[in-house]
Amino acid sequence: MFMKSAPFALARLSAAAALSMVLLAGCQTAPTQPAAAPATPAAPAAAAAPAAALTGLTLEALGAFEGGVEGASEITAFDPFSQRLFVVNAATKSIDVLDLRNPRAPQRIGNIPVAAFGDSPNSVAVHSGLVAIAVQAAPKTNPGAVAFVEAATLRVLSHVAVGALPDMLTFTADGLRVLVANEGEPNSYGQADSVDPEGSVSIVTVNRGRTPTVATADFRAFIGQEAALRTQGVRLYGPGANAAQDIEPEFIAIAPDGRNAFVTLQENNAVATVEIATARVTAVRSLGSKDHSLARNALDLSNEDGTLNSNDGTPAIRIAPQRVRGLFQPDAIAAFAVGGRTLLVTANEGDARDWPGFNEEVRVRAHCAQGLDPAAFPDAANQIMDSNLGRLLVTSTPNAGQTGRNAAGQCTELFSFGARSFSIWDASNLQQVYDSGDEFEQRTRALPNVVFNASHNNNTLDARSPSKGPEPEAVVVAQFGTRFFAFIALERVGGVMVYEVTNPAEARFVTYFNGTRSAATGDRGPEGLTFIPAVQSPNGRPLLVVANEVSGTTRVLQINLGF
Repeated sequence: MFMKSAPFALARLSAAAALSMVLLAGCQTAPTQPAAAPATPAAPAAAAAPAAALTGLTLEALGAFEGGVEGASEITAFDPFSQRLFVVNAATKSIDVLDLRNPRAPQRIGNIPVAAFGDSPNSVAVHSGLVAIAVQAAPKTNPGAVAFVEAATLRVLSHVAVGALPDMLTFTADGLRVLVANEGEPNSYGQADSVDPEGSVSIVTVNRGRTPTVATADFRAFIGQEAALRTQGVRLYGPGANAAQDIEPEFIAIAPDGRNAFVTLQENNAVATVEIATARVTAVRSLGSKDHSLARNALDLSNEDGTLNSNDGTPAIRIAPQRVRGLFQPDAIAAFAVGGRTLLVTANEGDARDWPGFNEEVRVRAHCAQGLDPAAFPDAANQIMDSNLGRLLVTSTPNAGQTGRNAAGQCTELFSFGARSFSIWDASNLQQVYDSGDEFEQRTRALPNVVFNASHNNNTLDARSPSKGPEPEAVVVAQFGTRFFAFIALERVGGVMVYEVTNPAEARFVTYFNGTRSAATGDRGPEGLTFIPAVQSPNGRPLLVVANEVSGTTRVLQINLGF
């Protein structure tokens, strides 16, 4: 897994001015009993062949800043007052400051080092001229920090300690608080120097002009509830870890009413609800799994499927239903409201734990050395071959204590990482409203300028098929008039998918932009998205900024509206 997706500031606009706005993707008491999502979310069927695209919105490349090295652009945040773009540069362990007054030619005009606060920046957010930077410590298992900087002058105002590995942060809509996802990753398991810090969410009250204060929403109240959480589908499986240690907050979306935050727990395949006013985790809910045996959820899961039923095939595009369940495991999350209902949008990337002492990721042929159970996998002898299921990477630990094998040691079920899609969920109960099914793979296969399931560091056909496919990474939701659109970045094959989500249960594909990648060059590895509303934009048009981690480029796209 690479660095995480960007935080986004909510633009509060009057009804007359709201031509475009972004809606966020971004003291302990006992929590309410967590409730599980169904094992197979009941989503509307995605078409076997892609439906005709909607028209009226296109993406146009304006300009870019070339960071020159991998990691030079990971997360971005825009300050409309100074017209500056703040960019997480992991290569230099600093924040680059770009002048965006001319979006066709962004220029670097400054830099904010973070060595005084910790080791490396992971996230950045801006609100009303105030920049917040999440900085991890060295080692990463120590408490991290949030630094506050004045956007116009780059003057450091203050900094505060937060939890271990602050990976993402975002302001509340009123700018009074900053919420921080402290992932709390371990450095290893079962080693002499192993440390597994607790995951948490820090709620920092900004107190402009005074010292910020910090409240912590942790998961200690769930210690002792591990068995119940697992029964409900929450993945708790780190060796020797309790719930507070095992849960790893990844990304935060704040509800439009500002009361609750929704936090993806990627490795745990779950979402936590945090009550902001009390800094209390009120629920942890599983996202369940995606049934890839359904025609609408087909996928290509081998890079050696040119010859079927063999172990020495060549790459080919073969999108088909398979007897595999995909763990949604979203990275980024966004929130918006339609008809009084809060909805969550997730980019279902997937992620495996791989640390010294524990690695859950294994290929099917090795994991199922005793074969596949014929009762669960018809034609089991052929299905385990590399051209079929054999090369797919799956988890060896579906959910601590669950073996996925019969008495003979044959595999009865397989769980892969990620869902190769984006989903829409009802925030009140985490029931799935929509999933894009197999559309990302179906649409990218049909484009002559896209190498199907290539990775971000090569241009090899089918390279990512046995892993997580196109790997949806980042998501933002924007409103234009009465219509809502989701923008989803694909980390591996690159580019941005756009869907209209005004009717959440019937989301419709609009366009896909990958025009800045040519072979293995150009923009590669999109990691974060930032939406700039027209009323804040330097050219008066809505913009989408794409931070490309692998190529180190910060790309500015113009959103052209034809309605």
